[in-house]
Amino acid sequence: MPFGQVVIGPPGSGKTTYCHGMQQFLNALGRKTIVVNLDAANENTPYSSAVNIEDLITLQDAMEEYQLGPNGGMVYCMEYLEKNMAWLGDQLKPFADDEYYFIFDCPGQVELYTHNESIRTIVRRLEKQNYQLACVHLVDASYCTEAAKFISVLLLSLTTMSMLEMPHINVLAKIDLLGQFGQLDFNLEYYTSVMDLDYLLYHLNEREPSARFGDLNRAICGLIEDFSLVGFSTLCVSDKHSVAILLKEIDKANGYIFGALTEGNESILLAADATDALTEARDAQERYGILKDGGVIATDDDGGTGSTHALQLSAMMDTLQIVEHKDSGTST
Repeated sequence: MPFGQVVIGPPGSGKTTYCHGMQQFLNALGRKTIVVNLDAANENTPYSSAVNIEDLITLQDAMEEYQLGPNGGMVYCMEYLEKNMAWLGDQLKPFADDEYYFIFDCPGQVELYTHNESIRTIVRRLEKQNYQLACVHLVDASYCTEAAKFISVLLLSLTTMSMLEMPHINVLAKIDLLGQFGQLDFNLEYYTSVMDLDYLLYHLNEREPSARFGDLNRAICGLIEDFSLVGFSTLCVSDKHSVAILLKEIDKANGYIFGALTEGNESILLAADATDALTEARDAQERYGILKDGGVIATDDDGGTGSTHALQLSAMMDTLQIVEHKDSGTST
């Protein structure tokens, strides 16, 4: 039973960097992993893609043949892939048979996840072939610094979750750079847990140019709270602790850790424990020097607060339970 993750997100959210980093991390764990490039505009990738949509169709060819712009060309490429799922299935089958783990690097056009149904159809057909997939939706953490942008990210995340209808993890990527983009109105845990949006609505209506849309802002925030689906994990792709924490969440979402039950692996019970989201947000805030005033956590030469906490997190990393299951050889 092949497992994997479908990586999506707006342009500039770090999808390709994430795919490369996650592939390296998983291979280091001993989990055979390949990246499948489904972005027809992704010409220069840092990873070597085992399956590449450009072997089927390129964005440039679609644009020239049908006189389309970049966005229209990308939509055409995904619809073309949808019509040629047999090609994709044939490309993936040798790796699925050899128990590889899949990372699907998807395009950045958000309309593919909010309006167009091609991605959803492709995922559904893969699921019918017993692929166990989870969606990893990356957004830039810098959006937390402005109320209007964060609300738009919440709405985008909610729409994407409703559209794709699959196990879904929203991620605030580049969390280590957040302190460089401005001030936070609240602690990081407020944004990861998406707490009472009335507090954010105050800043949206009082300090943003969109104040004249007060009723609309209130309705949007009410809609997001009514669904109560959106939350965020954090990620610094260069930090193995951060990647490991996120991987645990992904493995629970796509069911990878539960495959160990076929081997009678008792450590799966440790890995299946729910991660304390609030604790992780607080650790990330301190680890990467994020303060509400946009400052940096002070550390002294004698090993003050920052040094002590870094040592604590390193110790936590040493005890992290990342379950690697091996198929018993029988189909499940």
